[in-house]
Amino acid sequence: MYYFVLAVCFCSAFAVIVRTINSPFGQVLKAIRENEPRAPSRSATAPSITNCLPSSCRRHWPGWAGSTKALVFQFASLTDVNWPMSGEVVLMTLIGGIGTILGPVVGAFLLTTMENYLAQAGSWVTIIEGLIFVICVLTFREGIVGVIAPYAMGWRARSEPLPDEAELRRKRRPRKSAKVAGEG
Repeated sequence: MYYFVLAVCFCSAFAVIVRTINSPFGQVLKAIRENEPRAPSRSATAPSITNCLPSSCRRHWPGWAGSTKALVFQFASLTDVNWPMSGEVVLMTLIGGIGTILGPVVGAFLLTTMENYLAQAGSWVTIIEGLIFVICVLTFREGIVGVIAPYAMGWRARSEPLPDEAELRRKRRPRKSAKVAGEG
């Protein structure tokens, strides 16, 4: 029963997050993330709301997840608020993919599954996790979801290579006009 309640809570929270990201408010938050000085020109008119609400949202979801975990397991320990747990969450996000909605979910699933299967290795689990993390970072720069998602949707994210800075400078440099005979 608890796992059913947990699945319903997860799906509802995920739906709220997806809805928020795709709403106009989410677009304002994306604009602030990409270029904060330019964000007011893209209709981010209330700086107090756009600064306060995201801050409270990013504190809301971890608290909600922790309380749900305490309800399901009927136990709350201090290991969940220690610094290695923060590092584990960052590791899950990096493996899954930063900037994607499914990235942290996939990373959490992979890391938890890997810990369960490697439990027999004892204290070598962290070393094996570190090696797998290094391999994932070297091979999947955008995370696993960031690399696989474009192929799963049937298109390549970057079909053309991005121009380098020298090429951009050449295009911006104005050409000197040819002098007409007789000008001085």
